[in-house]
Amino acid sequence: MTDCEGEGPLELYEQLTAQGDRVRALKTAKAEKAEVDAAVQLLLQLKVDYKQVTGQDYKAGSPPSENSVAPDNRPATEGADDEDTVDPWNVSTTNAKGVDYDKLIVRFGSSKIDQELVDRIEKVSGQRPHHFLRRGIFFSHRDMHQVLDAYEKQKSFYLYTGRGPSSEAMHVGHLIPFIFTKWLQDVFDIPLVIQLTDDEKYLWKDLSLEECQRFAVENAKDIIACGFDVNKTFIFSDLGYMGACPEFYRNVVKVQKHVTFNQVKGIFGFTDSDCIGKISFPAIQAAPSFSSSFPKIFGSRKDVQCLIPCAIDQDPYFRMTRDVAPRIGYLKPALLHSTFFPALQGAQTKMSASDANSSIFLTDTPKQIKNKINKHAFSGGKDTVEEHRKYGGNPDVDVSFMYLTFFLEDDEQLEKIKQDYASGALLTGELKKILTELLQPMISQHQEQRKQVTEETVQQFIDLKKAHH
Repeated sequence: MTDCEGEGPLELYEQLTAQGDRVRALKTAKAEKAEVDAAVQLLLQLKVDYKQVTGQDYKAGSPPSENSVAPDNRPATEGADDEDTVDPWNVSTTNAKGVDYDKLIVRFGSSKIDQELVDRIEKVSGQRPHHFLRRGIFFSHRDMHQVLDAYEKQKSFYLYTGRGPSSEAMHVGHLIPFIFTKWLQDVFDIPLVIQLTDDEKYLWKDLSLEECQRFAVENAKDIIACGFDVNKTFIFSDLGYMGACPEFYRNVVKVQKHVTFNQVKGIFGFTDSDCIGKISFPAIQAAPSFSSSFPKIFGSRKDVQCLIPCAIDQDPYFRMTRDVAPRIGYLKPALLHSTFFPALQGAQTKMSASDANSSIFLTDTPKQIKNKINKHAFSGGKDTVEEHRKYGGNPDVDVSFMYLTFFLEDDEQLEKIKQDYASGALLTGELKKILTELLQPMISQHQEQRKQVTEETVQQFIDLKKAHH
């Protein structure tokens, strides 16, 4: 949705008319599907905004009346004044470098993680900042300074992140929030709750409840294999926890009472034909943001601040949560947002767990990893070796280089690879080989660790136990 804070009904009407013309022109010109889809998406988002601002549906040739006004209590909405589409279910851009994250910060109203904040995290934690912070992979935040202020005054906080279990196998991109969350848990020595939204996947996907519950257990094994501290980590599935913890459900209901149908339609784009489960789901994702949802960990305390590391497409849920929190007597959760992990085919989309070739899966063999990188990883190199040696490659659009940014910890080595590739000294095949040799042992090690995770281990993390805090 576009950020229509300052837009009057007439400006929005004119934008809509122009965008409608643009879509027609693109279709007539038989433009590329991605470009047409992005333009249509923007048109639809503008229509939602128009209805939100005027209370009326947009009709071509019928400008809004002078006295069209916005309803009160409008939710924070997303902007789409460019080609990027970012919401909890879709991420796409027409730019080979990926989503424009600076624009996204402006659109979502979050704050950039600047060098000052990275330095402060180093000072407060006493640890060198994780390379995800140093490289801007976690790039945006809400209220992180507030969390650090409290921590300096000996007030602890807790972490909350999650996973929607839509398939048995997770891919390397799914590990990003967990790798970073584990680092935060280790350096700040704090409790962590991990929500498995098996209910969400049942409502959105063509899966049975049993499949969603089974995927939740399988995904939990991959998450546990990242090395979380069993004494400080509680993993729960919504389908299991909601019935076992009255306090959690009470918080869900409190959130539900304070968000209108109009608001969730505005934030999430729900339509009248969506099932009512989808409409009420955002409140379930909001509830873990409040410490009173976990009485076995925090007792009756309502004053433990929550910090949520997640990819920025999840932010709409927590904008809603932050809007509601003060009205039900709770602290607003703070957030750290990551960029998207690009698909092998390029940074225009995030990866799909349902497309085997769009990513490297945690179940892939060394041979599959090598083949996928060689065959599918989008290259920023030139067409021939001669051209490449002469003009160099473009690391900004090269997926193998992007993946190294996520997984190669040595800053100097990464910088050297970048320079060599850009100068033409390093060929695409050589770059792909570096990535292959980094990922093969990393994923084999993950598979070994996962083999150690038994059903009993999963039970230890799922048990409603008192964690240290």
